[in-house]
Amino acid sequence: MKKLLKKPSFKLFAALIVILLIVLLAFFTFRNKKAATSNEKQTIQLGSSPGPYSELFLKGIKPILEKEGYKVTNKSFNNLLNADIALSEGQVDLSVDQHTAYMKNFNSEKNANLVALTPIPTVPTGIYPANKKSLKEVATGDRIAIPNDPANTARAYNLLVKAGWITLKKGTDLIKATKKDIATNKYNLKIIEIDSSTIPRSRQDFEYVILPGSVAYSAKISTNKILLPETLRAEYWLVAVTNRKNANSKWAKAVKKAYQSQEFKDYVKKHNNDNYWVVPKK
Repeated sequence: MKKLLKKPSFKLFAALIVILLIVLLAFFTFRNKKAATSNEKQTIQLGSSPGPYSELFLKGIKPILEKEGYKVTNKSFNNLLNADIALSEGQVDLSVDQHTAYMKNFNSEKNANLVALTPIPTVPTGIYPANKKSLKEVATGDRIAIPNDPANTARAYNLLVKAGWITLKKGTDLIKATKKDIATNKYNLKIIEIDSSTIPRSRQDFEYVILPGSVAYSAKISTNKILLPETLRAEYWLVAVTNRKNANSKWAKAVKKAYQSQEFKDYVKKHNNDNYWVVPKK
């Protein structure tokens, strides 16, 4: 009789232990999940440089992210290079002022690991008037100012090809085109590479100038004045950029989602005066 009583008592005790272990496991699992959630990054710091893209982010994307519970802050830099250095070093989280070609060139030169999250609305580079007001006025020996940073220099040479003013050597990598790659120069143009930020105030020294969209915007030069816009290649679409280690973070996915949202598309459509922005199809 005593043996019969001991057996069910042992089973009951064992069952209670199992139940207790399950409760404890559930408690600690829930607590860890809660801790992980509370530790998820809720502040996104933008590293901005002069131009329309950071402004578009702050006016069109920031409100969407704030609705999702994120706090968005901005740290301003005098130029994109310094903003990218800060991004690479982890001082800021995000940049929205560069195209893929610039990002890849920065990665190569600085041994960095920046990656694109999504293409964003872009203002095309274009040939703008300076001392001459029409492409038909082009003549032998005309002077043209183009940006001197590698990515936008190549972009400018591609635009001169589109204008029919130069040709490039067969086999030229169009993303890395330089003056040495020119095969023919129909009008013997004097092509001067200078800091893009100085081009607007140097227009009196040239017949034509080539300006990236951000530079034209900063100089308050209307895109209506473009004599010839570029045909946007994939490498020249502006992109939202972060450090590779953050690419799959929850906040980075939220940024991508915001740019692709209908709310943002509606915002751009409402504020796209004179078709200033070229919007990605996807």
